[in-house]
Amino acid sequence: MHATIFQRVIQAVELDLGGLYFVYGPGGTGKTFLWSAVISKLRSEGRIVLAVASSGIASLLMDGGRTAHSRFKIPINIDEFSCCEIKQNTYLAELICETSLVIWDEAPMTHRHVFEAVDRTFRDIRSKVNPNASSLPFGGLTMLLGGDFRQVLPVVPKKGREEIVGASISKSALWENCTIFRLVENMRIDKDVPPITIDGVQVPFRDWVLAVGDGTEKAYAFNDEIDGSWIKIPEEVFLRAAGDPLQTMVNEIYGQLGGSHEPTEYIRDRAILTPLNEYVEALNNEVLHRLPGDLKIYRSYDSICKGASTAADEILYPPEYLNSLKFSGLPNHELHVKVGAPIMLLRNLNPKKGLCNGTRLIVTRCYQFLVEARIITGSKIGEITYIPRISMSPADKSFPAAVKRKQFPIAVCYAMTKIKSQGQTVRNVGLYLPKPVFSHGQIYVAVSRVTSPEGLKILCVDEEEKHIGFTKNIVYKEIFDNLKCAENTVHEEHT
Repeated sequence: MHATIFQRVIQAVELDLGGLYFVYGPGGTGKTFLWSAVISKLRSEGRIVLAVASSGIASLLMDGGRTAHSRFKIPINIDEFSCCEIKQNTYLAELICETSLVIWDEAPMTHRHVFEAVDRTFRDIRSKVNPNASSLPFGGLTMLLGGDFRQVLPVVPKKGREEIVGASISKSALWENCTIFRLVENMRIDKDVPPITIDGVQVPFRDWVLAVGDGTEKAYAFNDEIDGSWIKIPEEVFLRAAGDPLQTMVNEIYGQLGGSHEPTEYIRDRAILTPLNEYVEALNNEVLHRLPGDLKIYRSYDSICKGASTAADEILYPPEYLNSLKFSGLPNHELHVKVGAPIMLLRNLNPKKGLCNGTRLIVTRCYQFLVEARIITGSKIGEITYIPRISMSPADKSFPAAVKRKQFPIAVCYAMTKIKSQGQTVRNVGLYLPKPVFSHGQIYVAVSRVTSPEGLKILCVDEEEKHIGFTKNIVYKEIFDNLKCAENTVHEEHT
């Protein structure tokens, strides 16, 4: 199937056919390999290929990759009428006119309004080189998208299932012009891995992972539920709490922390995944406490933005109050780190040097105004970098005043949320669930990070012991409807 997709895309570019293509496949099916092959082929012919991704960590896997928001100047606050902040006759506009292909990875996690904004912008800009651009999707430019709709969908704050599904690219009018290809062979999961056991029946691990993602795994109903959403945890990956559940999970994943093993590989090959930031913080504090060495505490400088506030705001929101606030996507006022601790970047600092939102590093030295760290993921593994303090503002604008926090854009990452793990492969994963998951794809993202069931442990906190051995698996099955309809019109060759 990779060869079929390769040939179709190359043909569309060379004949200037344009078109929207989507490569649909679970993690580990070779999408990144396909992007690399297409990029190498076209760039060797002197053509321009723009490689972007919806997340920073995914963009690092492509040669010259950038986040889509950075490359196309997409507004942060976007709606159905938005356009990208690209003006005619600028360098970026000329680059888009000369571009032969855009590759966009992890597309399903981006709101459809983003793609529609890029579409409007490209139609406008490319009318300079194509008189029919205004009537063609993306101005006649060939677009190659990829991703997995089983994973976490676009984040729509304070909205429900209907709004989240409606925000998907598959619900956009652009999707009617999309040609879909499907990849099915998972190359991330090691060959000859042992099967998992459910109700005494052995099941291939990769089949179970896909069944969890598709919502076809046998489900059970508890507490008078109408539709069952609880699935049985395979015996091989089920972790029963021995005393404190948090301590049990940390002992399982980081029990040999500080041993004789090579620290970089040990840290890179393991992570604890959990749904909420409050659980992430508790887990990180526990593991950090166990790491030998002195604790370094960095405190932020918090203030109200002068240009967007009044004198009354500065009185209403003193620094002591601002210090107590926690915002999604921003480091806390007090940042605790140690030499040897893994950290994750929270901002795109320098994509060319591998410093993107989601990049994992290990702290090698703590200065007063700098943190020295070694990169352990992405394309620049092993390189030493220096991270400065920067000023950041929360993306959530619900707070009545414009807050500015000057702090290191990092967070300790022994544990992380499932969204942060998308696009990464980790050999040893602990899934810690103090409460059941609450959104589409969260279980699937976690179980699809590993290469073998031997590297996966799932711990569910069940104080009343009503759901021992079970966990909730939420799948919005309607997200797959448009995929099925579109696939019926496309000739496919399965691997």
